[in-house]
Amino acid sequence: LLSTMAPGVIWVAALLATMLSLSRLFANDYADGTLEQLTLTPHPLTMLVFAKILAHWLLTGLPVVLISPLLALQLNLQYENMEILVVSLLLGTPVLSLIGSVGAALTLGLRGGGVLLSLLVLPLYTPVLIFGAGAVSTYALGMDVEAHLSLLTALLVLSVIFTPWVTAIALRISLD
Repeated sequence: LLSTMAPGVIWVAALLATMLSLSRLFANDYADGTLEQLTLTPHPLTMLVFAKILAHWLLTGLPVVLISPLLALQLNLQYENMEILVVSLLLGTPVLSLIGSVGAALTLGLRGGGVLLSLLVLPLYTPVLIFGAGAVSTYALGMDVEAHLSLLTALLVLSVIFTPWVTAIALRISLD
């Protein structure tokens, strides 16, 4: 029973690790005026936003990916399934940070923005969680996981292309 729930539990842990720090992603820069200065630099804001999102993933998503085999062992997940778990987390956790950055930018400066951020972002996280945990469960059943991993890859590519741009627009709107 525990091994069947393990992928979902680990994916929810990844979601919570990402969600805990999202409300502070741009808040400190907004509070001290750094964000306004970043919009005035000659560098594209989308690249600066992408660097900030990458740093967020390196501090929240990558540790979850690295510790996931140990968590999987504790949850009695078979060794063969751990490889797919790590691959799905490598594809999915950046998407969580990328999508979350849009919500963080939209709720920037709002009182009680953490609750609103959760309401905005959680429905968008659902496909990532379904395909991520589904890839491991499907592999455990001996079925092909290409569809799940392909959809996670598509979500990652689309997020990398569009999210920094949308986040930069949302930050400019929040600053006005």
